[in-house]
Amino acid sequence: MGIFYVISGPSGAGKTTILKEILRNVDNLTFSVSYTTRPKRPNEREGADYFFVTEEQFKDLIEKDEFVEWALVHGYYYGTSKKFIEMELSKGYDIVLDIDVQGALSIMQKYSNAVFIFLAPPSFDTLKERLLKRKTESEEDLVKRIEDAKWELSKISMFDYIVINDSIESTVGKIKSIIEAERLRIERIKLNGGVFLS
Repeated sequence: MGIFYVISGPSGAGKTTILKEILRNVDNLTFSVSYTTRPKRPNEREGADYFFVTEEQFKDLIEKDEFVEWALVHGYYYGTSKKFIEMELSKGYDIVLDIDVQGALSIMQKYSNAVFIFLAPPSFDTLKERLLKRKTESEEDLVKRIEDAKWELSKISMFDYIVINDSIESTVGKIKSIIEAERLRIERIKLNGGVFLS
């Protein structure tokens, strides 16, 4: 059975950037691509960053119970494929998911053995700077994301780990260490038929 890693944090914490580096540097780790109704950003690719669908298509997937979790965030729907998660974990693949805090809290109810990592900015001012620098949101969306970030940061204590994203190299190193440590936990090795622990 694979391990389910959930990396979460507010918009602007650097989840996408860090996750791309993690996937490049860690073996046996599969990215769970979420579904969204949000418009595609210039640097995003269909099926690699998200599956971009219409609101009608998304609601149809909800009706068919296709999501582990789904939420309406900043005016757009986001959801995680139940079939993909279950299939990959049962094959023994470790999965990493980049998700907002609301989605992570929902997944905590269903996957208590998942590993929850909160990615935080060094400061609230840094978070605001990153969001402004992105230039992907309207003024109204930006204000909403900053307000939401305050609530999201208040949920840190519900996560297994917190990693402050002060530099890409340092942050990637810390998350790699968490992944390796979790893979070496005795109960996980026992679950997977550890040779010396039978």
